[in-house]
Amino acid sequence: MIDLLADRLYYVVAFLLLGVGTYTLIGSSNVVKKVIGMNVFQTGIFLFFITSAFVTGASPPLLTAPAPHVSPLPHVLILTAIVVGVSLTAVALGLVVRVYEEYGTLNEEAIRRVSHDE
Repeated sequence: MIDLLADRLYYVVAFLLLGVGTYTLIGSSNVVKKVIGMNVFQTGIFLFFITSAFVTGASPPLLTAPAPHVSPLPHVLILTAIVVGVSLTAVALGLVVRVYEEYGTLNEEAIRRVSHDE
């Protein structure tokens, strides 16, 4: 069992990141912590995709390299996802600043109470 986990350590770390990110998204009432949890979750997904694209003994996808080849598609998708993730984080933090200016707090329950009172 220990050997299996040692061989698949990257998968374990990826799912740990997914779990920590999900717990932070669900368990925290602070909106900034929710944004951080979303980033941790995204990092877990990125690590999982890159890890699953690894092929032992494979070479780069060049015409002169011997087979088997590593597919460059997961790497390209993750690079695109990182750009989208950074953009999403920037928009989310911009919204957090605006919410703080409007309500004076970053606590989700307090924002909900204030918005119900209005």
